[in-house]
Amino acid sequence: MKKLIATPMVLWLAACTPSTPEPETTPVAAAPTAASADASTDASSPAPATVPATQVAAVVDDPAAVNQSIDEVLGDHVRYETVIRRLQQSVAARDAAAVAALVDYPFTTVRDGEPLRVADAEAFVRDYDRIVTPGIADAITKQKYSQLMVNYKGVMFGNGEAWVNGICRDNACKDVDVRVVALQPGT
Repeated sequence: MKKLIATPMVLWLAACTPSTPEPETTPVAAAPTAASADASTDASSPAPATVPATQVAAVVDDPAAVNQSIDEVLGDHVRYETVIRRLQQSVAARDAAAVAALVDYPFTTVRDGEPLRVADAEAFVRDYDRIVTPGIADAITKQKYSQLMVNYKGVMFGNGEAWVNGICRDNACKDVDVRVVALQPGT
């Protein structure tokens, strides 16, 4: 059984407005996230008042702070940054095979209100246009690295259109594979 990296301690980087609900397909327990400080993309709704600050991370416009947050919450930021940059480049180039190579399988998302299960990279490539919709592609390609949201569930693009997280490949979680774990319409 694979596990996602889930560290209970999350670095609170800056003041933020709690907002977007958890991604529909994130394979970890529910918890609130923080939205971008950019009001033009803030589709916020208040988070429950009982959420401890240690479970929410903020978005700041600082790549060093993002790297530090990834290091402290998820692990080696270099591995995450590599996957994040490859995802952005591959989506911008509409390279379905390259995007498919970054995804954790089996992969499930929701399209037109129905679950869409993707068994492997071959199926992902076949359904690429249904999975990576123009809105999702736009959120991925326009996301500034310095404004990524990081919490124990992973690294969030936009308003939750994409999530990247580490997948534990052993019981001690010493062997971690950084993958795309969610692609879905944002909130």
